[in-house]
Amino acid sequence: QKYGYYHCKDCNIRWESAYVWCVQGTNKVYFRQFCRTCQKSYNPYRVEGITCQSCKQTRCTCPVKMRHVDPKRPHRQDLCGRCKGKRLSCDSTFSFKYII
Repeated sequence: QKYGYYHCKDCNIRWESAYVWCVQGTNKVYFRQFCRTCQKSYNPYRVEGITCQSCKQTRCTCPVKMRHVDPKRPHRQDLCGRCKGKRLSCDSTFSFKYII
């Protein structure tokens, strides 16, 4: 799971997502995300690891992991290529890491 930056060229809308699923050890994206306005699907133009705000590491041992994501913000299943039309969402407590 990585953090991605998106840009819809048609609507000129930009968004970011902490639900970018890549091939392990690479930035090759598995699933696209959909623009909320025109519903066209896009890959992120930039991908990076989800970093801790305290130590700036992607995998850290900090007792309280502060990420540059808001865990309270709801995941848009309707715009996610991975969980669109599925029963379980990417942000559910069930881990998908062992399925892929």
